[in-house]
Amino acid sequence: MTLFDALLWIVTALVACCAAGVIGVWFLLRTRNMQNWIVPYVRSRKQRVDWRECDGPRDVFIAVCDHYEPECYGASRRIAAERVDRWVREYPELFERYRDSSGRCPQHTFFFPEDEYRPEYLDALAELCAQGFGDVDVHLHHDHDTAEALAEKLHRFRDALHNRHGLLRTDPVTGQVVYGFIHGNWALCNSRPDGRLCGVDQELSVLLETGCYADFTLPSAPSPAQTRTINSIYYAQDIPGRRCSHDHGYRAVANRTALADHLLMIQGPLLLDWEQRKFGVVPRIENGDIHEGRPATWRRLEQWMRANVHVGGRPEWLFVKLHTHGCKDGNIDTWLGPETQRFHEELARCAARIPGFRYHYVTAWEMARLVHAAEADGPLPDPSDVFSSSTLEYAAV
Repeated sequence: MTLFDALLWIVTALVACCAAGVIGVWFLLRTRNMQNWIVPYVRSRKQRVDWRECDGPRDVFIAVCDHYEPECYGASRRIAAERVDRWVREYPELFERYRDSSGRCPQHTFFFPEDEYRPEYLDALAELCAQGFGDVDVHLHHDHDTAEALAEKLHRFRDALHNRHGLLRTDPVTGQVVYGFIHGNWALCNSRPDGRLCGVDQELSVLLETGCYADFTLPSAPSPAQTRTINSIYYAQDIPGRRCSHDHGYRAVANRTALADHLLMIQGPLLLDWEQRKFGVVPRIENGDIHEGRPATWRRLEQWMRANVHVGGRPEWLFVKLHTHGCKDGNIDTWLGPETQRFHEELARCAARIPGFRYHYVTAWEMARLVHAAEADGPLPDPSDVFSSSTLEYAAV
């Protein structure tokens, strides 16, 4: 073999290895549906900062947004009722003693599915919320739907929650009942590539018209419905003739008034967790999902804070929106067990020893109010004033 042949063989081998590597990486990205958001994630790396390196105090607002489905996986009504009863009975017993930096106990927002509506479930949850442990908002699964049928479902369910169960709130200006929203199966605004599990391209407009104050669906990774916009609080508007209109929007920024025809989108954290690698090589997707085998911990909270979700111009307020399926077998034991209790104990210890770290348990509603507080002109209100009432007025702050 001549020197030229040897060099040619080496170059060919290197090219083949590189090609195989590129193909392997692309295959890996596709298996986790990361192709939509990995480029924005890489580009935004400078925005992901260690909160300890920032000057001044940091207020961290933690909202648990539960896709609360008592009848999930075909559970009977008896099993579903037992699940709800366990939450209502055990949650106050376990968590009333824990207090955040504002003196409030842990809050849990139950996004209840319209398609599983049973009055007895909501009566029980309303009692729990009346005791000061959380709130109820709207969750919905649908497929091959129309805008008209969707609006009818939302109107009917919204009014039942408010009129029959005393839940949700009323806009003091318009008199309209308002609600927060999470889309079932992540397919907000018909965002799945196959068009399944929604069907309504103009869903953002329907939500606005029926009183939605904010959407809390995202992040949806590893679902293919994940948007390119990540780790953001922003506003989105339906684009005629296009599905997944919330793929992009304009960021919530201090001293800028939101447009009335845009829906507020509050995203949770979405990161690559290189400390928890599969097979020692592949990083996990950290998407703020709390489930069996993956409970909330201080280490995960530091990851969530590194996502740096905040209103532009107000970096001292960090928003951590988490999600779970709290009625799923196994997940219930995680939420109503020692792992979650340890998390609250860890938070209290860290707040006591870390200067400038303050944490606040909030509902989805309160998180949206705080977004608008950060957008408002002038100094931010004292957080203790924001949390002093569990029945904040819609136009307040």
